[in-house]
Amino acid sequence: MQINKSVKCDDFSCLDVNKEGYVIPNVETEPERITILMISEAPPEDPSDYFCTTNDSFYLQTTVQAFNDAGLHVSSITDILDLGVYITTTVKCVKTGYSISPETIEKCSKILEREIALFPNVKAFLLMGDTAIKAMNYMAKRNIGKRLIPSGPTYKIRRNEYFYKYIKVFPSYLQTGKSYLIEKSKRRMIAEDIKAALQYVSIKR
Repeated sequence: MQINKSVKCDDFSCLDVNKEGYVIPNVETEPERITILMISEAPPEDPSDYFCTTNDSFYLQTTVQAFNDAGLHVSSITDILDLGVYITTTVKCVKTGYSISPETIEKCSKILEREIALFPNVKAFLLMGDTAIKAMNYMAKRNIGKRLIPSGPTYKIRRNEYFYKYIKVFPSYLQTGKSYLIEKSKRRMIAEDIKAALQYVSIKR
């Protein structure tokens, strides 16, 4: 299945994004083999830096580094997919400011929810950063009547256990962007969360 042919935005009404940078992963994958969804923030300003363009893309380089920090030996998006991990973004258009409005995140969480529904065997979500965490809370409010992840610094809330329906949720930090290269404590926690998610799904198989 090619995901970007199965999910799309029908609205494009958000005011704080650049719709010219709209993208949904165009990777070819077998949804049944995916057990972890890694949900990041938004596409890069330069489309060549997206996850599934080339092995030299910036988003993929930092993501590969995060998996290598977790003890996995990967070098490409194919290697990551082979681990049963599918990577996407919460917001499908390039953001125009530093942050993304709650209104945009809520709208995009509905697209994300349709994207998630394509993967029947997912056992864990890796929420990479505040935008993904907020989107998960919007989905939870719609489907189980309450937010899932409490407010607070990520380094504190990540220590607790969360489940969205039957899927375990790991709140973490953003693994893309230049800040990833310099914030060593966040890199360590990201690696820990990736490793924990993979260990969890291996137990649940």
